[in-house]
Amino acid sequence: MSLPAEFPRESWYVAAHSEEIGPHLLARTVMDEPIVFYRTANGEVTALADRCVHRRYPLSKGTLSGDSIVCGYHGFTYDPAGRCTAVPAQQRIPRTARVPRYPLVEQDMLVWVWIGDPERADPADIPRAPWLGAPGWAVVRGMAPLAARAGLLLDNLMDLSHETYLHADYIGSAEVAETPILTTVDEGTGVVRVGRHMDDAECPPAYRATTGLPSPEPDGTDPAGFHNEIVYAITPETRRSAHDFWAVARDFAVDNDELSRKIAAAQTAVVQQDVDALELLEQVISDEAAGYRELSVNLDTGGLAARRRLAQLTVGRERGAPR
Repeated sequence: MSLPAEFPRESWYVAAHSEEIGPHLLARTVMDEPIVFYRTANGEVTALADRCVHRRYPLSKGTLSGDSIVCGYHGFTYDPAGRCTAVPAQQRIPRTARVPRYPLVEQDMLVWVWIGDPERADPADIPRAPWLGAPGWAVVRGMAPLAARAGLLLDNLMDLSHETYLHADYIGSAEVAETPILTTVDEGTGVVRVGRHMDDAECPPAYRATTGLPSPEPDGTDPAGFHNEIVYAITPETRRSAHDFWAVARDFAVDNDELSRKIAAAQTAVVQQDVDALELLEQVISDEAAGYRELSVNLDTGGLAARRRLAQLTVGRERGAPR
């Protein structure tokens, strides 16, 4: 059968929004690896394997003592680097008593974690989303658990024609599905871009309600106009589940808290519609007979290009090939 591509281990993934991590323990699984996150007294975020070396009890079920984690089962204590600093009832600490620490970068109000060989972790590979932490922008954000493979969400976001049908009450308009797309692939970076230009498009309901734009809307070329930047980060949790991180940034009415609540509510509803559809699709794919082949059309060029790029990354990086 033809399925969405798997994701490479040798890559950076969003593990959390910055505001999710404080002086408390946060458990999150990324690429089948359980990780515990917390913020130290100096404000830095650390990410450790969520397993005590003693009996594998999840460290996220323990407690913080200063900047150290105390295992909730037998009291083994670990510092932010993952070194065991205390063992109950003995002075000597075994040399191998430490848990792995993951390479981590916090930027643009997102916490990125590297899954794979730590020696290959290059922060320069992390894409930027400067609006999420820049002055003059207001941001709402969230994360939806997805009980479906991450590749289905990638397909969903690379073909927005589904907005016309799945999100008709919020962000859909007839023009989205009717307008051809242009797909480009940067051979140097491997970045896949999908775009469509729509003139005199009907302003979707959610945007009318939160921006006051008329219908049809302006063409977007006015330098004095205002802007929405919508950011998604797809993070595989397991082979059949994912974290759907999202954020919406705007450069207008930045002090309007009521508007922020409206945008957050609309975006949450849109994301949940995707989640419901993709979880249903996951069930269909999981139950289908062997040999089924899906049909692809012109609107799928972006998604298919992204699948090919992911396949290249998965094969190349797992074999140790250069980036």
